Amino acid sequence: MIARRGAVVFAVILVAALAADQASKLWAHTLPVRPTGCAQPRALIANRCAGVPQPVIEGYWDWELAYNPGVAFSAFASLGRAGMQVILSLIAALALVGVATLALRTTPEERTKRVAFALIAGGALGNLVDRLHDGAVTDFIRWRIHEHRWPIFNVADAALLVGVMLLMLDALRARRRITAP
Repeated sequence: MIARRGAVVFAVILVAALAADQASKLWAHTLPVRPTGCAQPRALIANRCAGVPQPVIEGYWDWELAYNPGVAFSAFASLGRAGMQVILSLIAALALVGVATLALRTTPEERTKRVAFALIAGGALGNLVDRLHDGAVTDFIRWRIHEHRWPIFNVADAALLVGVMLLMLDALRARRRITAP
């Protein structure tokens, strides 16, 4: 069972990830759109307007406002927008409960796991807040190599990714300890 100090660390990292995500999204809402003055998020979700890329590193990294009402590869699109929002919100809420439960079951020595679970929970909560507030997730970070563009993402997505990577590294280290002579 997680010690009190471990629970505090989990909560601090979760809140920090959530705060960084939500603050960055508030800033992202100020990014320019075309045509100027279109209604956010409705008009962007309906593709009646689009975010205008703002280069950070020319040809490689842009700030570009977008809203994602679905998930990767348009999963759940056949449910319609309202049904999809309910399903995705329920999945996110259940995932948060699961991740918190896993974090509570870590031992004091499993710091990496606890940090990973906190990042995953913070990222999932950040995107859930967007989905409940706007009906879509705010994305604004675009990486590319000239004309090749990767999917647009946000700080919550980055926290989720880092959390999953930490879990994978922790699992690899544990496997090496078991198989070491």
